Amino acid sequence: MSMESISYIINTLYAIFAMTLIIFMVPGFAMLEAGIVRTKNVTTVLTINTLIYAIASLAFLLFGYSLAFGDFGSEIMSKWAVFLFQMAFVGKVVNIMSGGVSERAKIIPLALFTIIMASVLYPLIVNITWGANFLKNTILELSMYDLAGSTIIHSTGGWALLAAILIIGARRGRYTKEGAIRVIPASNIPLVTLGAFLLWIGWFGFNGGSVGSITSKENADLVALTILNTNTAGLSGAIMVAIIMQLVYKKLDLTMILNGALGGLVSITAGADLYNIYTPILIGALGGCLVVMGVSFFDKMKIDDPVGALSVHLLNGIWGTIAVGIFVSNDKITLLGQIKGILVIGVFAFVSSFVTLYLINKIMPLRAGNDEEMQGLDVEECGIEAYPEFKRAF
Repeated sequence: MSMESISYIINTLYAIFAMTLIIFMVPGFAMLEAGIVRTKNVTTVLTINTLIYAIASLAFLLFGYSLAFGDFGSEIMSKWAVFLFQMAFVGKVVNIMSGGVSERAKIIPLALFTIIMASVLYPLIVNITWGANFLKNTILELSMYDLAGSTIIHSTGGWALLAAILIIGARRGRYTKEGAIRVIPASNIPLVTLGAFLLWIGWFGFNGGSVGSITSKENADLVALTILNTNTAGLSGAIMVAIIMQLVYKKLDLTMILNGALGGLVSITAGADLYNIYTPILIGALGGCLVVMGVSFFDKMKIDDPVGALSVHLLNGIWGTIAVGIFVSNDKITLLGQIKGILVIGVFAFVSSFVTLYLINKIMPLRAGNDEEMQGLDVEECGIEAYPEFKRAF
């Protein structure tokens, strides 16, 4: 067997393994969201997450991949491994959005949005960044560097979520007429913790797999460095939020600490392969700070996001992409290029998501009725309650 064949096989296995780690993020999102929402909405959240994975993956297979990349093909590994790796990414965009509209969004409208996002909107964003690039040689052509999607995936999902919340509104009773914020506690902290750590593990495939090859000494070192830097930023984000929570609130809020870790992971995703082993400490720490400030800001604006996805994914997606322009200096990467990419993708993601969700909402209301929301969506949407022996809290 030739060295070329061995390299091809190893790269194929590397991509499939990375894809498998990324798929761990499916139960990661599901468990985190199921633990955050009230027990009367748990089955609905789990159903939405299951359908997002199934629908987004199939829509990407049938339509999205070709729009993003053109023909199936690869010289360094199986073209099917390349597709599987890219397919693992697509559902995450909608997962970010679906968690932020939990407890009041209906399943079928979200499923319709998933089809459009996975087959058209997200592939168009990939096309002008990682893919075939139909904007090449135009004024809008992007030179943004984004290894694994701080902007392309995380901010895109965050912009879609912001559009959805503006259309669908806050949960019933979340904000009082006097302007007070009613705290709705998580129903299952162990599930939140499990979900966050599954996401953390999945990130190693998310970022490490995006290096693209592992069959040379240099690439093997780069994959290992990328995963090291990814983990470091998560650690730093968690520690920074713990420090802030203790100093400011005198309480070590576990849900905030976990979101701090996720914020650090999002912030390093754009350039985990470019930094030395110390820079991610600063990037992740600032990502944790953004989580704390973002949660407070969005609540003051009465933008109800149960899982903190806007703070974790939107704000840190932007920060992570800017960080590349700040901490990396070469002929191909500039701060201006990074900011241009953020703006172009942000405008497209928000406007296209808002229009799509607005039209879906006109045809089929996104939001459950007041009685359904009060009873819990599980009964009406799924007919199965996750905790039937519990008395539902309204």
